[in-house]
Amino acid sequence: MKKTIFSLALGTFGLGMAEFGIMGVLTELANDTGISIPSAGNMISFYAFGVVIGAPIVALFSGKFSLKSTLLFLVAMCAVGNAIFTFSTSYTGLAIGRLISGFPHGAIFGVGAIILSKIAPPGKVTLAVAGMIAGMTVANLVGVPLGTWLGHEYNWRFTFLLIAVFDALVILSVIFWVPKIYDKTETRLSEQFHFLKKPEPWLIFAATMFGNAGVFAWFSFVKPFMVNVSGFSEGLMTVIMMLMGLGMVLGNMLSGKLSGRFSPLRIAATTDMVIVASLLLLFTFGEHQTASLVMGFICCAGLFALSAPLQILLLQNAKGGELLGAAGGQVAFNLGSAIGAYFGGMMITLGFSWSYVTLPAAILSFSAMTSLLMYGYLKAKRSQANARALA
Repeated sequence: MKKTIFSLALGTFGLGMAEFGIMGVLTELANDTGISIPSAGNMISFYAFGVVIGAPIVALFSGKFSLKSTLLFLVAMCAVGNAIFTFSTSYTGLAIGRLISGFPHGAIFGVGAIILSKIAPPGKVTLAVAGMIAGMTVANLVGVPLGTWLGHEYNWRFTFLLIAVFDALVILSVIFWVPKIYDKTETRLSEQFHFLKKPEPWLIFAATMFGNAGVFAWFSFVKPFMVNVSGFSEGLMTVIMMLMGLGMVLGNMLSGKLSGRFSPLRIAATTDMVIVASLLLLFTFGEHQTASLVMGFICCAGLFALSAPLQILLLQNAKGGELLGAAGGQVAFNLGSAIGAYFGGMMITLGFSWSYVTLPAAILSFSAMTSLLMYGYLKAKRSQANARALA
């Protein structure tokens, strides 16, 4: 099982580099291709749209093949998409590359979670899934800063060539370390959608989308923010990206530790509140380098502190359609990436300074917190109604 977890963690490591690595080379990408930085930021959105399209499609039809075969196909698509992005010179080619590389993202998480749920001992599934997700957080600690350094010192294309080669190596790890497992569900296709008739999963999807959008509205433009607002040199961006990655790793770990003491709802809602406060403080004190680093660190920690509790809430509210629920969570997460990158870039397009990207970010994160509070209210109301019915 440890080798399987490691293989899946390698896969999410590659996903993390592909999804987040572009933030550190956004300026180089724009300069090399002759487009504006907000237009380069659209490549974040194209990746997210790929996830939105791909996750539900794979979730619905993966049952015809073994989970291992499905996983191999998905990782191969990652490699192809990143290779296309690496060698494209036109805006259209770049967009296609990002769409293709994003297509397998959500499905890899869903398929990986199902594999681990079938091989992990009882009571160890959550820990195993956390091990898989850890690959993405480590990518932000090590892989993304490495990609930022390559883009700054050489060329941004080296960053994504490295990702494509790494994905090819992940294919080998899946071949040797992931067992051949089938997911033969007896639930009819139409019945897998029944959980969507209730408002609760939609509120969790909304919280996932708005929570990610809030952080991404700022983090998509972390390099120009840190350089133009906080006054850091471009040469320090590798270190700054490592700090942000460390925040993601520690946020994921802290969330896991707190899950034994507090409910997923309380952890997620409190985290969103902390993110809102840190984004407003970034707007107010972004010119101060220490404050900028501390608040940025907290934002990134919050981003992955949300992942586990929201995933648990989705599984609790997607009975009979767990794979669709997991895929839907990834759709919401990456749709949030697209929305956040758009609204952050919109502030620059409208002529505001880089510090203003934090304002729509704070509004979006507040919307996430509101969605979770509404979810909590509905669950409490439903529990009271059930208690009265039993009495």
